[in-house]
Amino acid sequence: MAQVLRCRIINSRQMKRMQAYFLLVAFMVLAPLQGSAQEAGEAHAADRWYKRCIIYNLDVHVFKDSDGDGTGDFQGLIQKLDYLKALGVDVIWLAPFQPSPQKDDGYDVADYYGVDSSCGTPGDFSEFMYQARQRGLRVMMDVVLNHTSAQHPWFKRAREDTSSPYYHWYSWSGKRPSNYNEGMAFPGVQQEVWSYDTAAGAYYYHRFYKFQPDLNFEHPQVRAESRRILAYWLQQGVSGFRLDAVPFMIEKAVPGNDKPPQQYEIIPDMQRFVQWRKGDAITLGEANVPPSDNAKYFGENGEGLQMMFNFYVNQHLFYALATGKLSLLIKALQETREKPAIAQWAHFLRNHDEIDLGRLTDRQRQEVYAAMGPEKRMQLYERGIRRRLAPMLGNDRRRLEMAYSLLLALPGTPVIRYGEEIGMGDNLQLPERLAIRTPMQWSAEPNGGFTTSRQPIRPVISGGEYGYEKVNVAQQQSNAGSLLNWMAKMIKLRKQCPGIGVGDWKVLPTGTDQVLGLQYTYKGETLIVLHNFGNAAQQVQLSSLNGNSLYNLLNGSIVPAAAGGRYYIGLDGYGYAWLRSW
Repeated sequence: MAQVLRCRIINSRQMKRMQAYFLLVAFMVLAPLQGSAQEAGEAHAADRWYKRCIIYNLDVHVFKDSDGDGTGDFQGLIQKLDYLKALGVDVIWLAPFQPSPQKDDGYDVADYYGVDSSCGTPGDFSEFMYQARQRGLRVMMDVVLNHTSAQHPWFKRAREDTSSPYYHWYSWSGKRPSNYNEGMAFPGVQQEVWSYDTAAGAYYYHRFYKFQPDLNFEHPQVRAESRRILAYWLQQGVSGFRLDAVPFMIEKAVPGNDKPPQQYEIIPDMQRFVQWRKGDAITLGEANVPPSDNAKYFGENGEGLQMMFNFYVNQHLFYALATGKLSLLIKALQETREKPAIAQWAHFLRNHDEIDLGRLTDRQRQEVYAAMGPEKRMQLYERGIRRRLAPMLGNDRRRLEMAYSLLLALPGTPVIRYGEEIGMGDNLQLPERLAIRTPMQWSAEPNGGFTTSRQPIRPVISGGEYGYEKVNVAQQQSNAGSLLNWMAKMIKLRKQCPGIGVGDWKVLPTGTDQVLGLQYTYKGETLIVLHNFGNAAQQVQLSSLNGNSLYNLLNGSIVPAAAGGRYYIGLDGYGYAWLRSW
């Protein structure tokens, strides 16, 4: 017994010595880091997956049909995962696939916890997630929390019984508000934002179509339910959410108030919940706001959205593409520079909606219309253009390459819309946004290889310059010089230049007002990207660079320094260059 006691005393003494030793080591290791906490935090932020990826946006319904019913499905998408992997995609962003009456292409959600039968079964979704993981692909999904379908059971119960708890999940007014037709998301198509419901005997609020009543996020039960929705899909394995219409989701619907107050606290609450449930999951916000409001969405210290689409740069980018004038684009880049280290901009050329030019002046917007959408049928909602990029740029391969090279070179994460990699066109005979939501063109087989059905969910573009007979994946895969193979090569190059997503950057003077120069510095390496927005050849002059030569990453040539440390780079009309200093 004494021997056992003696062993316990020795072990206790040893334990104290070990604790003291580890405390000393911890102090010696951590003390030097106290002065560099910010640097350490920034380094940690640079490792985030969403700062180093390529995002590809698609709609399951129009991507690939596996069973011949005319509608794309998850089994069809599984068949094309190897194609996406070969292209260089890291993240698949899925448009809405939940049960819906499909009056607004799935954005009118009728069940947040299911899979629309047209896309397959929950089992098909589970298999898709497994197959994506096997290929190292992450999956993000649209989550439409701003509004529901009028066919959602919540709204049905609300309108049928005003004493139901669900009544307060929506916003109502006993009399018609004075601003019943102010703040419409779809002017020219939409008539009002407060509509009368005969069953409820009251007006309900809807920023979008009248069949999409807005949820009332002022109500704690709505916030709790939104967390359950996010938790459910995180449990299914998704890596994040594209939050639809964030500014509308967080506003309080106040009858008669044209500028309703914003409940910004919802954003960090949602972000914290998502990361608590899955540490590396993110929220990507659709928030078309002025630069002065960015901090309200990102958070002052990165406690808000991890990512936002940079609509502000996008609008001024299209002005630059249309006119060749760069000053507004440069200004927009500078105005959106400031953000928390953990935050990231998502840049795009085409998304699933119209090109929104609402932040341009009337004169500037007309200049873009004249160059890219001169016909009234090409324009939409009194603010945008409903065309794909190839038709907007006249299907000029030089301009397409320059535009997509620039997308991959902008400070942030690039987002590519399905079909853009092969230069798909649009169908202006389809209503509103559906013009750019036509089925993917896989081959020259009937209906572009999208479906064996005679009646696809939406007409496949056929005939002419952009018909599936000419523009399809199979044809471009077999052509070494195709846009598709060029895109895959450029995506590979982009991944060799991580500084674009995480490094320090600045605009370089180029000696010409038609060439945009961006310089990135990351881990001691310097990258310079040049893009000529004009049809005429330009000679770019660079100076004050570290290193004796520039290495052209596109063709392997060397640009030596001239007298005075200057560099002279020639660019063809709509030319571009990626250069590394060494």
